[in-house]
Amino acid sequence: MRFSFATNLDLQRSIKKDQRFWTIGQTINAIFNITPKEGLYVSFSYYTNGNFKNNLTATAKSTLTSPQEINYVNSSQIRFKQFSIGWRKYLVGACDIEKGWNLYASAGLGLLPGRVSNVHSTSIDTAFYNVPVLNGVANFKRLTADLAVGYEKPIGAYFFLYAEGKAWIPASDYPSKYIFVNDNAPLTAMFAVGLRILF
Repeated sequence: MRFSFATNLDLQRSIKKDQRFWTIGQTINAIFNITPKEGLYVSFSYYTNGNFKNNLTATAKSTLTSPQEINYVNSSQIRFKQFSIGWRKYLVGACDIEKGWNLYASAGLGLLPGRVSNVHSTSIDTAFYNVPVLNGVANFKRLTADLAVGYEKPIGAYFFLYAEGKAWIPASDYPSKYIFVNDNAPLTAMFAVGLRILF
């Protein structure tokens, strides 16, 4: 068994409707190459804040309340971190080649702790109105299925340069009143460029 350490810069896109944004981040990987073709990975990722806005409507809880509706803008920031463990398999090449190129795929299970911050454009009394999303700051967690495919090329001295496309697919549903879109969210795709070293 051989050990690899890898790190990359990520460009992340949240692709869920009404919750779309771009962020950048970094992923750190520890890869335990059980064979030259297969191995176990453990990774940690963190990202900058993603910003987006939604035009929303608060509705009165009572028919006696006036006005019956208040239109407002909710400005949101979401920040993701993620821990993942999974399996990597080289479809072309191997973890220790000296010439040529590699193509690999990986699949894993992740834990995504996130933080959301909402600011309403208008002050709304929730004692009298139902709001689609609460004002304020909250933490949340999700389980994710993590899929990736990558291209890798040795550059000498056991260093490898790689490019990777990956996605986090929601695997659990813990609704939060601070997140406007809870169903099958977050749904994100990432493109990464990084460096791996084999020990």
